[in-house]
Amino acid sequence: MSYLLYGTTHCHLCEEAQALVAGCGIAATHVDIANDDALLERYGVRIPVLFRTADGAELGWPFDAERVRRFCG
Repeated sequence: MSYLLYGTTHCHLCEEAQALVAGCGIAATHVDIANDDALLERYGVRIPVLFRTADGAELGWPFDAERVRRFCG
């Protein structure tokens, strides 16, 4: 399964989420929303957001390792 992690650079919550997701063994592609007006409008106040490409499901912050595992399981 494929995952995207929406966020921005220099966002401490996004960095924390990326480390948490990686620590769960999940490979998520980081997508910087700052240069995309549509993504910025959609996720600007919600980042970080873990997105499952298979069905479009989203896991919004805050989340912990258990929630990531259930979401990705």
